[in-house]
Amino acid sequence: MLVLGFESSCDETGVALYDTQHGLLAHALHSQVDMHAEYGGVVPELASRDHIRRALPLTQHVLTQANKTLANIDGIAYTQGPGLAGALLVGSSIAQSLAFTLQVPSIGVHHLEGHLLAPLLEDNPPVFPFVALLVSGGHSQLMRVDGIGQYQLLGDTLDDAAGEAFDKTAKLLGLGYPGGPALAKLAAQGKARFKLPRPMLNSGDLNFSFSGLKTAVLTLVNQHQPLTAEMQADIACEFQESVTEILTTKCMAALRDTGLDNLIVSGGVGANLRLRERLNAATKRKLCKVSYPRLEFCTDNGAMIAFAGAMRLKALQDTHEASDYGIQIKARWDLAELNAP
Repeated sequence: MLVLGFESSCDETGVALYDTQHGLLAHALHSQVDMHAEYGGVVPELASRDHIRRALPLTQHVLTQANKTLANIDGIAYTQGPGLAGALLVGSSIAQSLAFTLQVPSIGVHHLEGHLLAPLLEDNPPVFPFVALLVSGGHSQLMRVDGIGQYQLLGDTLDDAAGEAFDKTAKLLGLGYPGGPALAKLAAQGKARFKLPRPMLNSGDLNFSFSGLKTAVLTLVNQHQPLTAEMQADIACEFQESVTEILTTKCMAALRDTGLDNLIVSGGVGANLRLRERLNAATKRKLCKVSYPRLEFCTDNGAMIAFAGAMRLKALQDTHEASDYGIQIKARWDLAELNAP
């Protein structure tokens, strides 16, 4: 089954072709980072308009890359939610219109399920069951994953997620947008000479809280005005040490509590090299395995949507369930609401 996938949940337009027999054939991505940088964050209306401009040219590019035509498509997947409502409407409208025109099945994909399954796109994919650390956008969650659609929430963030804490701390340090990558780059130049808290590190559960850590950074910044470049780097370094220590500790606790020895990490923060360094060392000590998607698939992309959609469409194909081509987005959508296909 050849599936065309669309991702348009926020500020990146992604299109990909996934073949259930031959794997990922082609993918393309357009990032709106430069456009939104002027405003210090994503402007929803501008994001939606840019998705309109980019989606079809990217589709043609992907088809040409794979030496395919629309006539070869067996199914279409698109991000149904969660995300920015206008951006989701663009992707779902294009996807459903194409599916109706081609008379092929279509399916709406949960954006976080796409991230969760992204490591399965690699050459040596992890096998079920595994523990998943999902650190994407406003989400920091630990899940037990027993199969497609079989997700058990083990721990969640009680306030700010790790990615939000990175972005807000970057802003406090006067860094540009997007803040997370800029802070990580600065942290590599600093030393962890300041002491920041590790919220909920020893809470006895698998939940997270990063709002207090952000407030501690604000206090530290106010105490050391004016900030020198060296101070900025050192604060960034200590902040990153705090977040990665918390995430690593909770991951290892989740493996211990579930009795599993397989961990996957997905989402934008999963690209953080210090986090990978810590997790690699911790899992090696405990004789566990950790898997990541390649860096380009940590952030939003069409490949993860095409893959997740292909898995579900293949299962629905066996039940002969038809698509109704209706356009219904879910700006808010709990991952726990998903069922196995």
